[in-house]
Amino acid sequence: MAGLYIGLMSGTSLDGVDGVLADFSTTPLRVRAHASRAFDADFRAQLLALNTSGADEIHRCAAAAHALVQAYAAVVAQLLSIAGVQASDVQAIGAHGQTVRHQPRAFGATGYTTQINNPALLAELTGIDVVADFRSRDVAAGGQGAPLAPFFHQAQFSQAGMTVGVLNLGGISNLTLLRGDGSMTGFDCGPANALMDGWCEQHTGQPYDRGGAWAASGTVQPELLAQLLAHPYFTQMPPKSTGRDLFNRAWLDAALAPHATLAPVDVQATLAELTARSCAAELLRHGPQAAELVVCGGGAFNTHVMRRLAALLPAVAVVSSAQRGLPPQQVEGAAFAWLARKAVQREKLALQSTTGAQGARVLGCVYPA
Repeated sequence: MAGLYIGLMSGTSLDGVDGVLADFSTTPLRVRAHASRAFDADFRAQLLALNTSGADEIHRCAAAAHALVQAYAAVVAQLLSIAGVQASDVQAIGAHGQTVRHQPRAFGATGYTTQINNPALLAELTGIDVVADFRSRDVAAGGQGAPLAPFFHQAQFSQAGMTVGVLNLGGISNLTLLRGDGSMTGFDCGPANALMDGWCEQHTGQPYDRGGAWAASGTVQPELLAQLLAHPYFTQMPPKSTGRDLFNRAWLDAALAPHATLAPVDVQATLAELTARSCAAELLRHGPQAAELVVCGGGAFNTHVMRRLAALLPAVAVVSSAQRGLPPQQVEGAAFAWLARKAVQREKLALQSTTGAQGARVLGCVYPA
């Protein structure tokens, strides 16, 4: 079955692994199976700790990579079982890994981005070729290393003669603009679920704010919102990308210091508004002619944020990616299945419009089974 590829994604939300078995023998692709595996609280804490410097990092990173790949392998086994196919039927697995540092400009023109992973072990455990390390070649070519999903968004969601925005609300939000003339750009907007989920878990004991109901019950605090939006990243021009290195709990705590008496629910409401406002502002600034915004990622299930996006963008149809043929929790996994296929075919991607790299490059390294 030459068209079958698996894509695995564990994002900055730290909620778990999403995997899809994608069939590229049809256009558009067909998802044959989808499976998820949640991370427990202890493993989420281990991954979060690796976002900042600490003792024994090399060992802790290796241990986390081993545990991550065990989860990856379990999701692969589940996908094969659901679809009723054999490992030998699958051409390759695209395994992104878990981003723990993202510093694309740390050393001047060329920085680094680090995704913990053990693709060699994954190939051993699954008996399937694994494509990994998608970002480093882009960074070496002067790019940001992110976002990479816009290339898949273009293949999946573009509409002739119409400008479409694709907004992924993961731990970090990223926006793709698919213009009616066939051109495309993409960049990270700022924080999304990473801050909202962490604040929610601390104050309610729940790993995320289901449907945004808690945020919707609070009151947005204008002074705090203005302080958060004053960060220069929000007005920086693309190409740009970010992560927990910049928008993390320490950043939020510093902003909250002058507002110590705020109710936690009002902080949650303000964080939700920060996500909606920053994303809407980027769409209006860079794609004012957009007629539609397709939303994917876990944040697409946050009905409060979706309502706020619709209110802030009255001339734009704000829809879930499910209404355009691919459920929100499957888009990122499908993107890395698509990227794995491009790597296997040694097809170069024109990165300049999104990451700012010097030219088209093949992304990803292949670990044969």
